[in-house]
Amino acid sequence: MKIAVLTENTAVRADAAFEHGLSLYIETNRHNILFDMGQTDAFVKNASLLGIDLSQVDIAVISHGHYDHGGGLSHFLRLNSKAPVYLSRYAFGGYYHGPERYIGLDPALKENNQLIFTGDQLIVDEELTFCSCNGCPGKYPLDSAGLSVKQNEDFIPDTFLHEQYLVITEENRRVVFSGCSHKGILNIMDWLHPDILVGGFHFMKQELSDGENPVLQEAAKVLSGYPAVYYTCHCTGIPAYTYLKNKMGGQLFYLASGEVIDI
Repeated sequence: MKIAVLTENTAVRADAAFEHGLSLYIETNRHNILFDMGQTDAFVKNASLLGIDLSQVDIAVISHGHYDHGGGLSHFLRLNSKAPVYLSRYAFGGYYHGPERYIGLDPALKENNQLIFTGDQLIVDEELTFCSCNGCPGKYPLDSAGLSVKQNEDFIPDTFLHEQYLVITEENRRVVFSGCSHKGILNIMDWLHPDILVGGFHFMKQELSDGENPVLQEAAKVLSGYPAVYYTCHCTGIPAYTYLKNKMGGQLFYLASGEVIDI
């Protein structure tokens, strides 16, 4: 499986665009997949830089309804008129950071006929499955991190019903892609038990005091207890990644814009 990082908060090469957001290109035995689209057209520029033809993508995914993962949707739809775009039925909700900052998707795109809205689980074929885990009890607490949903005139803490995960089964391996892991990376591992997990852990607001943090300490302990390998990025944050890397060693790696790996 090939993974190319089309946009992320950092870059591994000087000519690669980067932004607060995420977009991955994934080649499997059967599919060319675009997983998330960042917040601008940066993913398009980096695809060209890496020799990736986005018009040949046959399946696209938006992991959840935030601008930094689906803001580039209009750019993708202009480049590719055939690939279905899978996103949660809740993806176009009223998502906010604070009462004034809308962080959701462009509602003008909701009626586009390429969009396929998913429920709790959708099996595409023997290789690809989408699941939300919305009905799964969480062993670990969910932190809305100040993010909310506007309902009528009220703002309520987001429970991230709009977040979904892409599960790829290939060569007897289970690879899970999670955009931001808003429902909790520890819960996602408990629910899905992948061999490899790729995505953000949403730890960028975790501060270290005297080199320690109880949330990160528990995360390192629990994650390293699985026989899994992790490729993280974006909302994990570099300080949190560095902390986790020191604890987890060769189980954890970081992905940045312009990087291409084979797993």
